[in-house]
Amino acid sequence: MIPPGEQYPYVEMDPALGLASRLPYLPLSLTSQGRTISALALLDTGSTVNVLPYDAGLQLGALWEQQTTSVRLTGNLAGQEGRVLVLTGTVGKFPPVRLAFAWTQANTIPIILGQINFLLEFDVCFFRARSLFEIKPKS
Repeated sequence: MIPPGEQYPYVEMDPALGLASRLPYLPLSLTSQGRTISALALLDTGSTVNVLPYDAGLQLGALWEQQTTSVRLTGNLAGQEGRVLVLTGTVGKFPPVRLAFAWTQANTIPIILGQINFLLEFDVCFFRARSLFEIKPKS
């Protein structure tokens, strides 16, 4: 049985901009090699892949040199190299899922949850006018 959806509020990034700066950041835990970090990740329907900043990968015990599968990044990250890193992700009370990330050496970005493969594992419904979103595992 699929658990009911969970709702999360948008996060205000700049109090000076108020409502205009609210973005859909999802609290989640990422685990690898017995290490876990808690983080806020930006839900980005325009991102083809999940993206992980360099420091987050290091905190999870990943070593850049050991990740040998490359992934092509586009958009603002087009100049950065990406390497595939598979982690276990846990959202709310839902069962953990395997998430594939493009791990980049950039640290000026948030964790990004995109089409491959976060949005293949979860259904997300955005209620932007109400500054909230709902998430549940795929049916």
